[in-house]
Amino acid sequence: MNANYWINKLNLIEHPEGGYFREVYRSTHSMSPDALPAGLSGEHDLATSIYFLITSAKPSHFHRLKSDELWYFHEGTPITIHTIDVEGEYRPLKLGRNIEAGEDFQHIVPSHTWFGATVEDAGGFGLVSCTVVPGFEFSDFELASRSELLREFPEHQQIIERLTSVE
Repeated sequence: MNANYWINKLNLIEHPEGGYFREVYRSTHSMSPDALPAGLSGEHDLATSIYFLITSAKPSHFHRLKSDELWYFHEGTPITIHTIDVEGEYRPLKLGRNIEAGEDFQHIVPSHTWFGATVEDAGGFGLVSCTVVPGFEFSDFELASRSELLREFPEHQQIIERLTSVE
């Protein structure tokens, strides 16, 4: 099975950050604004979940959320989640099935962390589920500006240029 099989079978559509997705769960319960962590506003669902697929040609570009995001590996070749935390430290983290090679089945990306994801195998793809808590709202999503990230983290130029668009 290849990427096109999963894109069609799961009815995935293009995501603004790159890759393909479909929301599969949005909690019927919500949190009031006064119960939310600092930085979030308005009412939020307790949690949301999507299928998300990236390919070697369609990576996930650098972005950040105001909520934590949990990634769960399902199918395909290993995925590298590239993170730059609030302290400016870069970490590549592998998702996949080969635990002996340092891959993991799941990973948590903390809120306010810049992150993107790649598939290193040419022609490869990775299918994951992503759960956001409190639930995802596009108003809490920020796609990275190449120039701003380079200004803030010049030491990470190579990965920033790989996972951002020319402005």
